[in-house]
Amino acid sequence: MEKGEALPEIARVGHKTGEYIGEIVERDERRALVRILAVLKHPMQGDLHHPYDPDVPLFHERRALSYTEKVWVPRQSAEPYRGEVPDFGDSLKRALGEELGRMDTLGRWAARCAENLETLRRDYGY
Repeated sequence: MEKGEALPEIARVGHKTGEYIGEIVERDERRALVRILAVLKHPMQGDLHHPYDPDVPLFHERRALSYTEKVWVPRQSAEPYRGEVPDFGDSLKRALGEELGRMDTLGRWAARCAENLETLRRDYGY
């Protein structure tokens, strides 16, 4: 987005590992206040500084932003959204399902890695 260019009224924004579609309701030189209309990507769970580590002292639960919740985001992170805005409930259900699918895939991948490593351990004679 070029300096001085007007922000779009409907924008795609990222906030704390989630991605959303929202309406820009206020702006200043650095930030945009966005009213959430739909969820594109559900926020990640756990400790972001130690991803995929289940044994951290504080394993964060991150909820998606709520319908019409307002959040300030950096102005440059508000990208134009040109598509049809989906229903909030449907978008949240889809985003949550996609995140659960990613976790299922990751779990199955980890199990396959463990199987291969156990085979290698035996091959190495340990």
